[in-house]
Amino acid sequence: QVQLVESGGGLVQPGGSLRLSCAASTSIFGAYGMAWYRRAPGKQREMVAIIDSGGTTNYADSAKGRFTISRGNAMNTVYLQMGSLKPEDTAVYYCNRHPIPLPWGQGTQVTVSS
Repeated sequence: QVQLVESGGGLVQPGGSLRLSCAASTSIFGAYGMAWYRRAPGKQREMVAIIDSGGTTNYADSAKGRFTISRGNAMNTVYLQMGSLKPEDTAVYYCNRHPIPLPWGQGTQVTVSS
């Protein structure tokens, strides 16, 4: 069973940056895209950014201009570069395959606070 492991979260001040990483236990790309999601306290999980198999990216309005999704050279990694972070970006961030998801990983906590 493929496992997804997210890392790179932490506590950062408003305006700061973080780079999240997602590693799968095996090659998971190919015909699939990959996406980053987040779940804020008391809210449903929402998609933040997606990169398709051809490298085309798309972002939630809240992430446009501030976040960048990219894939690593290995076919099992994806990154989310986050900048100009705001307190409302505080959430647990997850990655997953798109559109057919794999079992969810544990996520990585991002806390934006002064």
